[in-house]
Amino acid sequence: MSVGFRQKIFQASLLSLAIATSFESSAQQNEAAILEDSSIIYDAAFFADYSPVNINDMIDRIPGISLAMNNRGGGNRRGLGAGENEILINGQRQTGKNNEGRNQLSRISADQVDYIEIIRGTSEEMDIRSGGQVVNIVLRDAQSRSSVTAEVNMDRYHDGTIDPGAKVSWTGQSGSLNYLFHLEGEPRYQNRVGEEFSRDPSGNLLETRSDESTRTRTDYQTSFNLGYQFNNSLVQFNGLYGGDCSPEDKDRFINDYTDLGIVTTQEREAIDRCRDNWEVGGDYEYEFANGGKYRVLFIANDGQWHQERDRFDVYNDREEKDLFLYNDGRDQERIIRTSYTFDPYQDHGLEFGIERAQTIRDGNLRLGLDLGGTPSPQHGFLTPVSVENSSSTVEEIRYEYFLVHNWQIDDRSSLESTLIYETSTITQTGDVLNERDFDFVRPKLDYRYNFSQSVQFRATVEKLVSQLSFSDFMASSDNDDDDQNTQAGNPEIVQEQHWEYSLNLEYRLPNSIGVINSELYYRDYEDVIDRVDVSTGPDDLRSARGNIGDAYRYGLNLDASSRLGYIGLPSALLSVGFSVQDSEVTDPFLNIQRRMRWNSRWFGRASFRHDITDWDLSYGFNYFNSDNDSDARTQIDINDIERDIRDYGLSLFVEKKAFNGITFRLDISDANDPLRCRTRTRFLGATVDGVVEEIEDYCSQDGPVYALKIRHTF
Repeated sequence: MSVGFRQKIFQASLLSLAIATSFESSAQQNEAAILEDSSIIYDAAFFADYSPVNINDMIDRIPGISLAMNNRGGGNRRGLGAGENEILINGQRQTGKNNEGRNQLSRISADQVDYIEIIRGTSEEMDIRSGGQVVNIVLRDAQSRSSVTAEVNMDRYHDGTIDPGAKVSWTGQSGSLNYLFHLEGEPRYQNRVGEEFSRDPSGNLLETRSDESTRTRTDYQTSFNLGYQFNNSLVQFNGLYGGDCSPEDKDRFINDYTDLGIVTTQEREAIDRCRDNWEVGGDYEYEFANGGKYRVLFIANDGQWHQERDRFDVYNDREEKDLFLYNDGRDQERIIRTSYTFDPYQDHGLEFGIERAQTIRDGNLRLGLDLGGTPSPQHGFLTPVSVENSSSTVEEIRYEYFLVHNWQIDDRSSLESTLIYETSTITQTGDVLNERDFDFVRPKLDYRYNFSQSVQFRATVEKLVSQLSFSDFMASSDNDDDDQNTQAGNPEIVQEQHWEYSLNLEYRLPNSIGVINSELYYRDYEDVIDRVDVSTGPDDLRSARGNIGDAYRYGLNLDASSRLGYIGLPSALLSVGFSVQDSEVTDPFLNIQRRMRWNSRWFGRASFRHDITDWDLSYGFNYFNSDNDSDARTQIDINDIERDIRDYGLSLFVEKKAFNGITFRLDISDANDPLRCRTRTRFLGATVDGVVEEIEDYCSQDGPVYALKIRHTF
């Protein structure tokens, strides 16, 4: 981290403020699309020329929509009130995790929509605590409406495989009842080709590996959403069931370079994976005569999975198994949240309530090796190998008490204050017995000031506590390292915490042309989660996910989205974004200062779409790239160092609405056939000793995927 880098970020933020202010002084905003509370309204007529099929098609035409639907830094938060869901439907959140509002955008047909609202203010009326904006999809209010949206698709992969899929959704309203039923089968086939070169510290070639893996997978899912409006109350209920099996076959050819020549061997792996999950959720809201509202929300979900990996040495006339690795588990979650909202005084709103959550993970790991011992049918008829902390159950019971105050200070500014007190108990049983109690105080301040209807300033201060991944508590399989079959667990891991400070300035260009946005942030971390040393001795080196201490991260996000009428393309939309950032943490293995994991110095993104309305034709692209030279892509471990290198990402599409309202769309993902590379330096003994054993360079490609989709609304 350098002083010059900090100064550049600060200067860039001031420049964005100056640009926005100067634009505002010379332009008048289209008042018809902006309400007095600075919310933006896009009526259904706004999208009529684009012939949209579903809500996603409408969303894609809104300038700057990614700002409202991209809550940076909000991942892995705890609880239903965490603010990760930025989608409302008819002003109501959809209580779910795998079946929340964002997932429904492709399931509701465009002809059901009355208008789309971007809410830029805060209000006690919304059961969402987002640090940014909220998108509210308002459906047409009719005594009776119904439509069916169907899609069939055919994906073609670089090895010539063709894989079909289909989706169908039925949405509508009958009196006070709203309903949505959905069924889909989505292909996820994958063929990956990779090659690895291993060299000694002097650069001499030791070994080459060529592998090809083929995974067959189709995700199946069915879901429903029901809502009924009574005189003073609303009840909603939703459910989901899904699953898949994805068997994978992998062939590997190894050339071992010795003093006497080249020794070639062959391996084969058969990996069997299956999972299934269900979820139910719902909420009830009652409005009292005094305007107060009582809400209760709940979620219950359950997911089970297993993976079996068998590795064989392949000879001319036979195969011999030398590895059996079996991992299974079950994840369960039950959350209930209840609250009461009222206005004690004019321009003031209060919400208080409580949330209870129970989260459980059961995990089991079995390892068998060809060691010549007594074979076990439970270990693939190989010799059982004991793995520490291989069978455990982890359970957390959490209570969250919250108070939210909304204050409309004047017609330009508002302040939302939140205070959360959280207590939890985490218990681990099985191979490890451990119980720990935690408590956290999580305040938040969200201030917003509208210089005008087109310029808004936001300032946020918030204390965040991450949700732990319970898979980190117990041993698990390692599918990324052929020389290491399992990864250790860590029963002592605790929640990562950080304070987040952010300043955000948004300017909406005149006549809904576009949006310019800048965000400056600083995050102060405690108990950062990364790899830590859990070795039992110098001859038994192990690492696991754990807490490595304090850190900080800061950066600047710049975004712009604009229609291109000023260059003769009024129906074209270009969105670009660029982020610069830095961070610092102390590495636990080398005791050096480095960046936090996955914190590249910069990353950029761009998307473009052009609607030729006279032809009912659209085309465009999405692009992403980031800094590959950053040490944030480097993972330092107990006995190796890995560095990831990724090509830029590029996807293309072209879409045509043809006869009888049928839409044809061709998507090309990974159009540039990007390389995914990894350099791994292995050490003799611990990494800190610095004695290099070998250096492995591995690259793989999945190839582009061509997807033809045919959609129609009945």
